[in-house]
Amino acid sequence: MSLILFAFVVRIRDGLPLSASTDFLHNKELQERKQQLKVMSKSLNILPERGIIKGHELNIYFLSSKGVSYMTVCACGLPAAMAFCFLDDLCWEFTACFDSSAVALASRPYPFLEFDSTIQKLQHHYNQNKGPSLEVTLVEVQEELSTSPPQVLTMGDVTLANGVANGHVDQTTASGQNQRLEPVSAPGILSLVLNIMCAALNLIRGVHLIEYTFQDDYDSLWNVLAFLVAFVCCVCQCHLYLFHTCQKKLKAITLLILIILCNAFLFDVRNIWQLVFHMSVACISTLLTLHRKLLDRNTDCGV
Repeated sequence: MSLILFAFVVRIRDGLPLSASTDFLHNKELQERKQQLKVMSKSLNILPERGIIKGHELNIYFLSSKGVSYMTVCACGLPAAMAFCFLDDLCWEFTACFDSSAVALASRPYPFLEFDSTIQKLQHHYNQNKGPSLEVTLVEVQEELSTSPPQVLTMGDVTLANGVANGHVDQTTASGQNQRLEPVSAPGILSLVLNIMCAALNLIRGVHLIEYTFQDDYDSLWNVLAFLVAFVCCVCQCHLYLFHTCQKKLKAITLLILIILCNAFLFDVRNIWQLVFHMSVACISTLLTLHRKLLDRNTDCGV
């Protein structure tokens, strides 16, 4: 069984395919791997120079050098040193056939299809002889990999890198902080104004009550705490509505529960209409926060 199944040569600058080997296999995983190579080619400029993407039966190995990336799909049974040795030989053969100016001036896909015959000969040599012609070459690659091992990636890493390379994903989106939300609606603006009003009222009542608490009655300290907690929750509700964050639903419901509990605790300090007003604003703000979705990627890209 062949261990090296497919080879692919790509220009790093824009992912233009330069050459590829011809395969006659209809292995399902091989076809999936070939599709993944095309995805990888779009983000090679921010991927490491050497890397591995492991699969169930087939692995992808890639090596980038002087503006060109050499990729291969190999059986999992092939040692990594052997795969990178093949890529080193492929790199040497390609560089010997085509100079950097020819690569830079290429404007259409697969301009060097004639290199397929060279790839086929190299694949055949490795598959038949189970390695390079010079044993010292394999030893050198093994030593190099032991001192500087290639980075093991997943297709998730490649997809994220692809988004960054094309300007669709910010590099800090892992935390979700910089993803854009839908534009603020008119009810959203109203809820923000009412929330700010509730926050101001809570802060004013809390500060005002502090003066009397320290002068006369320390029993009102819990009421002061309730006002200040309600103030903080209102401010957090405004932030949660305006900016995307992870676990938004959990945070929104937690803030709503805290505001309701604070107002319930202040039942003796506020009248029923004030309580209904504050809790209604909190409920409306929570509802609008949960219904405000992320901006669709297609509209965000300006396409």
